[in-house]
Amino acid sequence: MLRGDCSVTVPEVAIWAASPAQWSQATLWADRLSLPLVAEPSGARLLLVVTDTRLELRSVDPEEGGAIYVDFVGGKGGFRRAHGGGLRQPLARAVGLRGNRPLRILDATPGLGQDALVLAALGGVVQMVERSPVVAALLADGLRRLAEGMGQTDALALTLVQADARRVLEGWSGQEGGPDVVYLDPMYPHRDGSALSKKEMRRLRVLVGDDGDAAELLAVALTVARQRVVVKRPRLAPVLGGQPTMAIGSKNTRFDVYLIR
Repeated sequence: MLRGDCSVTVPEVAIWAASPAQWSQATLWADRLSLPLVAEPSGARLLLVVTDTRLELRSVDPEEGGAIYVDFVGGKGGFRRAHGGGLRQPLARAVGLRGNRPLRILDATPGLGQDALVLAALGGVVQMVERSPVVAALLADGLRRLAEGMGQTDALALTLVQADARRVLEGWSGQEGGPDVVYLDPMYPHRDGSALSKKEMRRLRVLVGDDGDAAELLAVALTVARQRVVVKRPRLAPVLGGQPTMAIGSKNTRFDVYLIR
């Protein structure tokens, strides 16, 4: 998911320790992210909560549901790694993964990292570039728990950089060594009754805003990617920019593929 202006992060989000035992760790996160540290779960729309096992993003509004966090070991992430359809699934086909051809993939809009995890589990060398500091903190915490839960021989080639993906790509412009594939999953336009009614998407929208610069990121990606750029879209949504070389669809999603010639 592509990021809009992240200046809303500081007034919207505070750090909270779930128990006194996590207070020192919460203080470190507050300093690192330049966010207020609160003693009570109030005073901010969202709370980045330090628990004894993980970082969680919670809402002070009970109607927003429970905590969200990055889980690369169990839950949805673990299921997708084990039962995601392998190289035959639309995501892998769109990116161009082959069993004997590892690709260097830059996920410029990782969100909670689910697609990046699948691509790494299928053999891709994946770098997530996330410009929201709070979302990047959740991703980093998920990577930490993944490393703790997997042996060295089972480690995935999945890394994270907290930066503006457009600036990272612009740094590669005109140079060799850029990624083989740039993957984009911009925030979907809001529609009543759509997936954006889910608690994760509502909270992420508070953090990152709308993706007003998605087309600009696509334009930069097309000048840097060595093999292709892939844009994930709702199945019936218009293209993000320019005519893709091909599209690979699934039930609710379409992957627009721009091959670099």
